[in-house]
Amino acid sequence: MTKPPLDILLCAPRGFCAGVVRAIDAVEKALAIHGAPVYVRHEIVHNKYVVESLRRKGAVFVRELDEIPDTEAPVIFSAHGVPKSVPEAAAARNFLAIDATCPLVTKVHREAQVHYKRGRRIILIGHAGHPEVVGTMGQLPEGVVTLVETVADVLALEPAEPDNLAFVTQTTLSVDDTQEVVDALKGRFPSIAGPHKEDICYATTNRQGAVKRVAPQVDAMIVVGSPNSSNSQRLREVAEREGCGLVRLILRAEDIDWSLFGNLRSLGVTAGASAPEVLVEEIIDAFAARYAVTVESVSTADESVFFPLPRELREQAAE
Repeated sequence: MTKPPLDILLCAPRGFCAGVVRAIDAVEKALAIHGAPVYVRHEIVHNKYVVESLRRKGAVFVRELDEIPDTEAPVIFSAHGVPKSVPEAAAARNFLAIDATCPLVTKVHREAQVHYKRGRRIILIGHAGHPEVVGTMGQLPEGVVTLVETVADVLALEPAEPDNLAFVTQTTLSVDDTQEVVDALKGRFPSIAGPHKEDICYATTNRQGAVKRVAPQVDAMIVVGSPNSSNSQRLREVAEREGCGLVRLILRAEDIDWSLFGNLRSLGVTAGASAPEVLVEEIIDAFAARYAVTVESVSTADESVFFPLPRELREQAAE
């Protein structure tokens, strides 16, 4: 039988960002220098495929440092950042600690610390329990940072010093949702201080921009990524908001529910910042087995950002 035609619009940019590349490279470089095992606190990035690939190479993932035996092996902190208590605990045990926190997350940490030194109380816009939020709040003493997720949270705020506030944001949020919360903060607290440059990272912004372009043009959209990936979930939400009737967040081709994708003429495909391109290709190949596929790339931004490896690994490689 003749395959039905299917036009695939492939979002660009998509997939790995510079911070994710740096974090994965940090684990692989540590393995190359020191051999296995290399311990990693939490998932280095939120993608099961990536984590399992690194595990096969000798990375050992733990939730907390107390799961690690006394060792001379490297201990790597994930791209999401960690509270100050974590490197302090690592130093107390003489671990060879390597911080793979994304530099754009570190920027948010520094902003919060500067505001605190200037005597301000800090509002953090983010998702409760996300590792990045836990790490950012953990840069400062307990009670200094207040987390808000929604406009309703902002309206419920009763700060002790309403004229002495600052805000920072998680880097992987929805650009539109975050702007609504920022507008609400500025409306309630006109003197609130904010970042000089947007905290939401370039990769999150660019990937959401590409989805906004593609989603209204297609019958369905697939976001390649893991369910626990914040930026991937935000891409799904953006596609839905832009009017695409069928949007699914999918990790692997084997996860596709083909009963949902029966009568397509057009499909949009993007990938979260922690999803490797091999998974995008796998999903396109799965559709190509069932449809006569044509693929068109829809580009909305050029990316050339590069972050060097963590200093500890650069020094070790030089030695």
